[in-house]
Amino acid sequence: MMKEKSPLVELAMETVKNYVCFNKKIDPPLDLSPEMKEKAGVFVSIKKKGELRGCIGTFQPTTSNIVLEIISNAISAATKDPRFKPITPEELEELEFSVDVLAPPERIKSKEELDPKKYGIIVQKGFKRGLLLPDIEGVDTVDYQISIAKSKAGIRGDEEVQLYRFEVKRYK
Repeated sequence: MMKEKSPLVELAMETVKNYVCFNKKIDPPLDLSPEMKEKAGVFVSIKKKGELRGCIGTFQPTTSNIVLEIISNAISAATKDPRFKPITPEELEELEFSVDVLAPPERIKSKEELDPKKYGIIVQKGFKRGLLLPDIEGVDTVDYQISIAKSKAGIRGDEEVQLYRFEVKRYK
């Protein structure tokens, strides 16, 4: 029996399908659950055969609700992730989606307050910021988590940074 997908994941999938096949941005559903009406940063991750194929998101809300955040970020994850070519209609059947809804980030004093399985991380130095979601396969130490986030931000490994942590609700 197939596990039922979260409505948030269904929305991301439907968004990408319509955009990739018809170059059309879908209208938000009219019947929103209370959670969908909230404002939050959201990341949409797309995998193909277990490998990352696109991931784009927002640290903090940029729209009036989670639904609009998912629609915007799903299109970006499918077509604008600079690490990958845009997704093609032929790939759609092979893709797996997840949606992470971010709790507001909190500034922390030291890396001892981190746990890569539980918390995502934001590193910041001046205007440079890098984010890494929690519970990513292969990221088992705080130091590795920080080094990846620094690299994404273009911050040298030896530079001091401000650290923020956040929790997510992950939908598959």
